[in-house]
This record gives sequence, C-alpha cells and structure tokens, in this order.
Amino acid sequence: MMLIEETTVPDAALPVEEFKAHLRLGTSFGQDSAQDEVLSGFLRAAMAAIEARTGKVLMTRPFSWSLTFWRDRDAQVLPVAPVSALSHVWTVARDGSQDEVDAGQYWLERDGQRPRLRSTGACLPVIPQGGSALIEFEAGYGTAWADMPADLRQAVMLLASHYYEYRHETSLSDGCMPFGVTSLIERYKVLRLGPGAIR
Repeated sequence: MMLIEETTVPDAALPVEEFKAHLRLGTSFGQDSAQDEVLSGFLRAAMAAIEARTGKVLMTRPFSWSLTFWRDRDAQVLPVAPVSALSHVWTVARDGSQDEVDAGQYWLERDGQRPRLRSTGACLPVIPQGGSALIEFEAGYGTAWADMPADLRQAVMLLASHYYEYRHETSLSDGCMPFGVTSLIERYKVLRLGPGAIR
C-alpha cells in the first residue's frame, strides 16, 4: 500500500502572521518578512507531525492511494480522515494498464475516524492478479486555516513554537512532542484494540 500526497498546502494558506504573533516576534523593523520561509517550514513540520500521529489531514488536498487487495469485499477503510470526496477509482493490471471504475459502483461513507469506500453492489471491483487498485480522493478539514478545529490549530502553533525554540537543540529525543500538544490531539487518534481492529 502506498499513499501519495498529490499537492502540498499552499504557502498563502499557512498562518505565518498568526504564528509570528504567537511567538511575539518584533515587527516594524523593515524586515518583517525576513523569517517567513523559516516559519513556514516549522508550521509545515508541525502539521506533518500531527497528521502522522493522528491520521487526520489538517488542510484539504488531493491524495492517491494504491493497494493490492481489499480487506473486506464490500468496503475498504481509507488511510486518512476526514475524506470529503472520492475523485476516481481505478483497477491497475500488472502491466500498468488502468481501467476506471464507474462512479455508480461505489460511494463514500463519511466518518471522522474511519471513512470507507463502499460498494453499491455485492462487492468492490475485482483487483487483477498481480495488479492493484488506485483510489484518488480529497481529504482534510478545509482549504483555509480557520476550517481546522480550534484544538488542532492550537496544537500546530504549540508544536511549531517548540520546533522554533529548540531549532538548534540536538540532544532532544527522537519524536519529542510536548505534553500540551499530545493532550490536544489525543481525541483525534484512531483507537486500536487489536490486530483486526483497523480494517
């Protein structure tokens, strides 16, 4: 299975000015935008870390996901949430040739934790021997920063601030995340109860 982010969040959508205010950086010195690129990098890093921990896409963008078998015959849980739209579903033969599945054969079951691709009939399309299925979809809370839940926006700010404050620190343990961030994102994590829980 392989998940590909088709585009990144545009620079204009990142809350750089809000981040500056959060950091209480000085202004009106003639170089107010000097650190914008660096601050954007910390915001992107914080968003990526939170998305990885929660399985939630914070700002809407297109993805493609390929897999070689369906876990269930009539439904397939998608790898991230929330999913707003299914764009295309393809079956891909071993030689790379693709056949698009008619949109009338499937539908999106919206769910905040585990959205699913569902069949309108008895089962999902047959994946060719040695081939794969390719699903293209849009995921995220919205295209604007304000569309994101307030607690996730705060978590991004806190984590980006942490990265900024400790940008020269090399002794922090791998995957270090402040407690305030982990508590804010806790309710967004997918609950895993056993090997067969996430299907």
